[in-house]
Amino acid sequence: MRSICNVSILAGACLIALSGCSKHPGASTDGASPAVVADAARLADDGRYLPDPNRKYPERVLWGDEHIHTSWSADAGLAGATLGPEDAVRFARGEQVTSSTGQPAKLQRALDWIAVTDHSDGMGTINELQAGNAEFMADPTAKRWAEMMKKGGEEGRAAAKEAISAQSNQKLPKILMDPKWMVSAWQKTVDIMEKYNEPGTFTAFISYEWTSNGTSGENLHRNVIFRDNADRAKQVLPLTTFQSSDPASLWTWLAGYEDKTGGKVLAIPHNGNLSNGRMFEEQQYDGKPMTREWAEARNRWEPIIEIYQYKGQSEAHPSLSPSDEFASFELWDDANLNGVAKKPGMIRTEYWREALKSGMRIEGTLGVNPFKLGAAAGTDTHNGLSAGIEDNFWGKFAGSEPRPERWSEVYKKNTAGFVRKDWSQSAQGYTGVWAAANTRDAIWDAMKRRETYASSGPRITLRFFGGYDFTAADADAAKLVASGYARGVPMGGDLSAAPEGKAPTFLIAAMKDPSGANLDRAQIIKGWVDAGGKSHEAIYNVAWSDPATRKEVDGKLPAVGNTIDPGTATYTNSIGTPELIGTFTDPSFDPKQRAFYYMRVLEIPTPRWTAYDAVRYKVKMAPEVTMSIVERAATSPIWYTPGP
Repeated sequence: MRSICNVSILAGACLIALSGCSKHPGASTDGASPAVVADAARLADDGRYLPDPNRKYPERVLWGDEHIHTSWSADAGLAGATLGPEDAVRFARGEQVTSSTGQPAKLQRALDWIAVTDHSDGMGTINELQAGNAEFMADPTAKRWAEMMKKGGEEGRAAAKEAISAQSNQKLPKILMDPKWMVSAWQKTVDIMEKYNEPGTFTAFISYEWTSNGTSGENLHRNVIFRDNADRAKQVLPLTTFQSSDPASLWTWLAGYEDKTGGKVLAIPHNGNLSNGRMFEEQQYDGKPMTREWAEARNRWEPIIEIYQYKGQSEAHPSLSPSDEFASFELWDDANLNGVAKKPGMIRTEYWREALKSGMRIEGTLGVNPFKLGAAAGTDTHNGLSAGIEDNFWGKFAGSEPRPERWSEVYKKNTAGFVRKDWSQSAQGYTGVWAAANTRDAIWDAMKRRETYASSGPRITLRFFGGYDFTAADADAAKLVASGYARGVPMGGDLSAAPEGKAPTFLIAAMKDPSGANLDRAQIIKGWVDAGGKSHEAIYNVAWSDPATRKEVDGKLPAVGNTIDPGTATYTNSIGTPELIGTFTDPSFDPKQRAFYYMRVLEIPTPRWTAYDAVRYKVKMAPEVTMSIVERAATSPIWYTPGP
């Protein structure tokens, strides 16, 4: 494919408007360029990032995790987690905590915001179970689990696996499903988030996870994020799936919350890759056809989706995007959450990119796009430690925290012979948000307008704008952001019908994680629907490292190279580039066709967490274990809609 682009490598001092860094307690600027550090100081001398009436647009990306579980989630607690919500927030802020396995744990760099999303199903029950509550001991299954967990060791792990399986199959003992246990846990959770929420310094969202598993483990989970403070959030109790597993029931609950309190709330779906075709099925949960009202509800309540996390990525699949040479990335694509094998055709309605295309096609019929989803990422950690980075990976559950044999442990096993090993866990990811301030309302508003992007872990800074009047001169760091907002729309935005004879032009800029690897390339992924209702996609390389010698042939670039030393789990930044900037004009634009465009940036190859473990513990892993990774970040799309 042919790309039309203007590429240049930026000087670090020119990136003031492109990025910044954390300044709250525990934050580190190790490895950051002088431009990045100066930016943070310029914006807030006292370390806070508060609203500025003279600020015309967001000037600094804020990094966070919208998906964290603690011991207050039933499955996490049953699996041995000991850290609660307060520990999770302290860790995210950059403080050192003691992990569930007794190890000191600390982030290399603090986050700017966090959402602790403990499961509403069974919230507050695990502590009662472990304490031997008389009501729990009256149930034979709950009593047996409590006794097994008290013994610890193999019996404790067996109890945890049995209980987690029962939860995912919605077969928990009735006592664990009683909402009364949630009341105290929810009130305490809200209080903790209020305690640590410091506007301008660190944002702690009030949040929870609604955990629908369909009928047999089809992952339809959503993280519920409140814009509000305790005065509104305490007026309700989180919705559970004990009432219903239909996502439409959650949307009704969200509407009820806003009507009752005057507040604002949204939901973030995740792990469509484990839904066995149900996340983006083109019908309602009960099999009835989509209606405009149903599509409007989904569009309203779910503005972004988590595409990178511990249980694999949900961005794209190689069978759906055969021209995408980077689609075979951290795949969990063989079964649903319970290990029930996929059937032919299921994958098509599990991945974000395909849903973006389907949504535009459906919009042509219903008049509304039910899958108009921006990009987000979260860890889905179940040990309270938001550590979605390869060289400081703390695993998903307490049992997969750092130790020599963790890579070979069984993550999931069922009676049908399905087995998944812990080495397949992915150390990802984080969400970058372009918000005007580090506050609940500003970050939430950015999520709602989809001015967000997903990273598999590195804190890569991305800017992406679309418009009709950009020129190559706008691809200059000194003016790119101002031009982007003044004469175009940012990531997550909408382009209206094109003026006569014009095609959309996009401004792109990317800067490497100051403490991470160089960049390989920046791409624009386009999806569109033709007059016959058939969807298509194209991938354009827009900017890349070493353009003098790496020449594109038929839309393909030679590989950037590989500097990994497997014996030491190290790499060098002798290849790639720290920064990329450019413009792109769609060479095959048809003003009558709906389309979306998003930007994806790839790093040079680096060691995966398994490689770090192999060196750290001096272990030899099986040949099938993946030892390297191409980290990435993907923006929310910009959508084009034709005129009437």
